[in-house]
Amino acid sequence: MHSAICALAVFLAPAADVALADSGVIREARYTEPTTRYPHGVLGDDVEWGALELMLAPCADCSQPGARTVTIRLPETRVFEDLDPRLVDLEGDGRPEVIVVESDMSQGARLAVYDETGMIAKTPFIGRTNRWLAPVGSADFDGDGVREIAYIDRPHLAKTLRIWSFNRDGGMRHVADVPGLTNHRIGWDHIPGGIRDCGLGPEIITADAGWSRVMATRFDGKGFASGALGPYRDQDDLGRAMACE
Repeated sequence: MHSAICALAVFLAPAADVALADSGVIREARYTEPTTRYPHGVLGDDVEWGALELMLAPCADCSQPGARTVTIRLPETRVFEDLDPRLVDLEGDGRPEVIVVESDMSQGARLAVYDETGMIAKTPFIGRTNRWLAPVGSADFDGDGVREIAYIDRPHLAKTLRIWSFNRDGGMRHVADVPGLTNHRIGWDHIPGGIRDCGLGPEIITADAGWSRVMATRFDGKGFASGALGPYRDQDDLGRAMACE
């Protein structure tokens, strides 16, 4: 079963496209109900997840995190094809949302955002079975006060960085793409790289499409600036870049 890896931001996964009756503040989240019903194996084995558990507290500053647990189950045609759920306060209100990778047996993967009420935003499915995306993270890349979410679309095929803007009222809005970047190889049970801030604002750390260079990419709302930080020899190079070394 996939091992977990710490990331700069924590994302999370949902179940069906229906709202939940329960409410509260999400304090913890985890995937549950392992399943082999979608044998893609992109993360190193055939075990994915059928459900997401949200541990809720009655308020953002409550000291007791596990006051209530909500379980979100996906339909039999979908799985969470992901590592750990990632908790991110996308709205800056002290109430985290959850970003997850959800895969459909016939349509492949999409990125989805859930809160304690259910799914609140999603990208389109890639559109074909056994097609996956690898999350990078979330940040306000262009300084407009709205967080964007970044992922690599098909890191083994398309190798394209995609950025989406999150808005609870408008869902997910596609912002921009950058080809020629990747962050995952087939069979890895982790996703290296991510988002760093070494004093100049958020930068997306990936490899180039040929796994020969470590890349830093910035987005100002109008365009991208990408540059090589050095050669890619192994994953430690991405770790050093994330540590601003």
